[in-house]
Amino acid sequence: MGGLPAGKVEFTEHDYVDWERRVDALRLLLSGIKGGRQLMTVDELRKNIETLPPDAYERMSYYERWVTSITQTMIQRGVITTEELGKKMAEIGKRDGSKV
Repeated sequence: MGGLPAGKVEFTEHDYVDWERRVDALRLLLSGIKGGRQLMTVDELRKNIETLPPDAYERMSYYERWVTSITQTMIQRGVITTEELGKKMAEIGKRDGSKV
């Protein structure tokens, strides 16, 4: 976590799974880098990642933190509601047979 001692950063390339690519594309679109309409800033992304509880931060992967932060930003800005999010997650859960 930011400001805490850590080991050496290992710069390695790896393949991204589809959902990670989609999260990155979503961030680009919502930040206005692609598509033109800015619905969030990098500062909001960072702020919402930094406000994650330490145990959640440690448990989540890089892109899980991003998607959580993006979700919080869209709720905070009124782009989506928690009710809309819940309905969509239930719909997707029924479609793919998973519990969301």
